[in-house]
Amino acid sequence: MVAYIIRRLLAMIPTIILISIITFIIIQLPPGDFFSTLQASLAETGGGQNTAAFEHLSEVYGLDQPLYVQYLRWVSGWLRLDFGYSLEWNAPVWAVISHSLAYTLFLGFLSLIFMLLVSIPIGIYSATHQYSFGDHALSAIGFIGLCLPGFLVALVWMFLGIVVFHFDVGNTLSMEFVNTPLSMEKIWDYVNHLLPAVVILGLSSTAQLQRIMRSNLLDVLSQQHITTARAKGLEERKVINKYAVRVAINPLISVMALEIPKIINQSALVGIVMMLPTIGPIYLRALLSQDVYLSGTILLFTVVMLLFSNLIADIVLAWVDPRITLA
Repeated sequence: MVAYIIRRLLAMIPTIILISIITFIIIQLPPGDFFSTLQASLAETGGGQNTAAFEHLSEVYGLDQPLYVQYLRWVSGWLRLDFGYSLEWNAPVWAVISHSLAYTLFLGFLSLIFMLLVSIPIGIYSATHQYSFGDHALSAIGFIGLCLPGFLVALVWMFLGIVVFHFDVGNTLSMEFVNTPLSMEKIWDYVNHLLPAVVILGLSSTAQLQRIMRSNLLDVLSQQHITTARAKGLEERKVINKYAVRVAINPLISVMALEIPKIINQSALVGIVMMLPTIGPIYLRALLSQDVYLSGTILLFTVVMLLFSNLIADIVLAWVDPRITLA
């Protein structure tokens, strides 16, 4: 197991380098740079503009250099957590994204827990009660969850909270707790603001995993070893939980590894709507302003999280199913 993990981590290095090159090229494709975008924005608002000053700033920050020089300048400080300088925020990139990245990962982790706790029991119930009223009702709710984008659910939640029920929604804390010392009331208020965001971010993925779990379990329940276990007189609950679910859950674990980048991407609009300090709004702002180092670093972290989530999924699969060997 340890040798396998080391090999996978070493294999990630050329993958990350290749993806970083592709990423850096893609974010440089739009014409102009940060200062040309800023100059155009000032011109639209009627502000003054000095072309020579903007050209000088481009030279100072190296934006007039060839693409490979800018790339080498970007990657040279990775081991020191130096990912360049954000011109939009006038601060080092790591200082800009560290807090938001930590909050996004925390929110994503809780969303994954929510997806597991909800989708697996519902999928098991739907498979073991096929074509019942509960199966049809849960399937209908699942299809609705798949169709509703996260930002729309966030908008509905904000409307219901502010207009209908008249309580504080959005952000991470209510206004009266922002500058107060830590207390049980403040922690409870934080949880009340955190849970809706967790549910909204995990809603569509939960509906998808629910359908996958149901179809996988139905397929496993029709296999011969399940029929043999029932013929031996084992309890139905033991047959399902010990023999069927352990096999049916394997594809679910693999799919969940792909949900982490999806949650990061969804956090962009959901974070804007609910005023959350996620990485999404920063990423969107960096793309619009052509803040190359900031947007490239965020995109790179998304790829790294996808690689590590796949590695974790493979390890969990080997732990859940003894038939799988990691060589």
